Amino acid sequence: MQDYSNMFNVPELNKRLLFTLVMFVIFRLAAHIPTPGVDTHVLAALVNQNQSTALGLFNLFSGGAISNFSIVSLGIMPYISAAIILELFTAVSPELAKLKKEGESGRRKISEYTRYLTVAISLLQGIGIAIGLQSMHGPNNTPVVIWHGIGFIIFADITLTTGTVFLMWLGEQITERGIGNGISLIIFAGIIAGLPAAVGNTFKLVSSGDMSILALLLITIVVAAVIALIVFIELAQRRVSVQYPRRMVGKRLYNAQSSYIPLKINVSGVIPPIFASSIMLFPATIAKVINVPFIQKISNLLNPGGVLYNVFYVILIFFFAYFYTSIAFNPKDVADNLKKNGGFIPGIRPGKYTADFLDWILTRLTFVGGIYLSFVCVLPWVLMQHFSVPFYFGGTALLIVVQVALDTIMQIQAHLYMRNYDGFLKKGGK
Repeated sequence: MQDYSNMFNVPELNKRLLFTLVMFVIFRLAAHIPTPGVDTHVLAALVNQNQSTALGLFNLFSGGAISNFSIVSLGIMPYISAAIILELFTAVSPELAKLKKEGESGRRKISEYTRYLTVAISLLQGIGIAIGLQSMHGPNNTPVVIWHGIGFIIFADITLTTGTVFLMWLGEQITERGIGNGISLIIFAGIIAGLPAAVGNTFKLVSSGDMSILALLLITIVVAAVIALIVFIELAQRRVSVQYPRRMVGKRLYNAQSSYIPLKINVSGVIPPIFASSIMLFPATIAKVINVPFIQKISNLLNPGGVLYNVFYVILIFFFAYFYTSIAFNPKDVADNLKKNGGFIPGIRPGKYTADFLDWILTRLTFVGGIYLSFVCVLPWVLMQHFSVPFYFGGTALLIVVQVALDTIMQIQAHLYMRNYDGFLKKGGK
């Protein structure tokens, strides 16, 4: 196990950690700067009334920025959507697939396309949000927007798009000069920002007698157990053994070697819950804006936490888990690379048979991953609906928090290992 006692004794790591914390502070300050033209008190009350719709989900991911309509209300989600769309197009576009295989130059070009697509998505979403806000009313039928018209739409759209571009820049700076993946850490910071208030409200319920200490203890145990499950599954691997025979490269003879292909149980990450949540909450969101009997009926049937909602939610999670895994991991490419390098899986013939074998394993791993994702995402609704748990801490939010934390810890470990390795080289050189 890695020793973290000397973590703050590494100057470069200290600079990266400090830079990341400063970027967090800037992000949270930006989340409290409202966009002019909106009554933030009315909007906050409206968001609190609609926690079970897409509005509540996006407010969670933006760290509460939507409730006061800050300049970063769109958050970093347009960038994530753009990255996923380009990833999907890479699977069907020969040009993008060729760029992806070109290494660093290709990666930079795809990143450039992602930025352009992020701006386009932000502009479209900004217009939709500005138009939608003009038709919304809070308590006592108070309008959310103070001044209506095309001027507000243009101003709000430009402001929200600029905010998203600013967050995208912050994320890239964290990735380059800080520690961890910047885009993921911004989402992480947004989710964590609402945690102290949720915990504080829970303790208020205990102090007022509305919740027993035993119930609080049970909730704490459940949350700890779910976190442990997520850590276990995310670190778990199915290692497929690979053998490399003795081979001659130039004038050098390489002995036979053995290695393995690490296959994660949850290859798709948090993509399935995010997509599934967005689709399932879409009818409820539309029903709040458009008063059509048919849409209202669908919204009532798909009430968050209900049996029908959970059934379709699980089905969508499995669908997106298999769909994204098929894009993220291509067994045929892995089999071809093994064949080119002379590697083979013991007992399996190279080429098509290796690809089929890897696909067979991945299909079963994805099924287990789908069960795991479904359990973690449905559990919060069950706790809230049947056990009156007062705050939402689970599902997609918890998955993102734990996965980002694990990734950041691994990057800190890499810096510490590099530090120890450099020290060993210096001693050896002397």
